[in-house]
Amino acid sequence: MSGGSLRACRVCGAEALIVFMVIDGSTYWRCEACQATLLAEAHLPTISQERARYESHHNDPHDLAYCAFLNKVAAPLIERLAPAKSGLDYGCGPGPALAQMLTRAGHTVALWDPIFFADKAALDATYDFITCTEVVEHFHQPRSEFARLNSLLRPGGWLALMTTLQTDDARFEQWYYRRDPTHVTFYRAFTMRHIAAQCGWQCEMPANNVVMMRKGTQE
Repeated sequence: MSGGSLRACRVCGAEALIVFMVIDGSTYWRCEACQATLLAEAHLPTISQERARYESHHNDPHDLAYCAFLNKVAAPLIERLAPAKSGLDYGCGPGPALAQMLTRAGHTVALWDPIFFADKAALDATYDFITCTEVVEHFHQPRSEFARLNSLLRPGGWLALMTTLQTDDARFEQWYYRRDPTHVTFYRAFTMRHIAAQCGWQCEMPANNVVMMRKGTQE
């Protein structure tokens, strides 16, 4: 078996991991507590491998089809926001189209991406909302990332996520989402609700593969 041992789930911290599947020598773990599936640490991509993959993406803010895709998360978020709120597009990538959409809706949006917009000043502020679209599946250490997102959200703030949720174990090996080498953490709807419960957030799923979490109004 390849991939070494993993004692605690990188999503929820539970010591409830079992070997889920081994594919082409790479081990995937399943957490029996939160139902996340995780690629073994020995097979996580390097930052240079990630950069090469991300630079091959064509996330053009002027691409109408791409903007329609992003509107799946933008529309329900805008419905939940009061006017003129401040937000952060966390993991925005090289073409922050979603930030532009939200700016046109009257909000201000800062950018953060460890490769393309790595100005850490964006992480020194707090926000009324944070968007994280097609990002959480790339998290090597999801638990610490969600803790950071919690610290960046103001009380009552919204975290808007979009990721393709896992539903069918039988199709996992051939699943297109798994076959992206930079996708290393896979969530179910149950996983998202588990994360929200751990953080003390409300959790809503207004559309397929869209998750809206709201931080409590009291610290």
